[in-house]
Amino acid sequence: MNWGLAILFIAIGVLIGAVGGFFLARKYMQDYLKKNPPINEDMLRTMMMSMGQKPSEKKIRQMLQQMKNQK
Repeated sequence: MNWGLAILFIAIGVLIGAVGGFFLARKYMQDYLKKNPPINEDMLRTMMMSMGQKPSEKKIRQMLQQMKNQK
């Protein structure tokens, strides 16, 4: 077998694997975010009310900022 042909097949295989991996990872992340959406103000307000706290806008903004800074 010719070395040039072998290198060509390897390069094509790597390229196909990279493209396939990208689309699989993209699909996985879309499904994950659909099942577990990021926390927003309404979800935070609902959690605080269910814990018996009266959520003020200042407190909600502080908690959202703390969560952003933690990442």
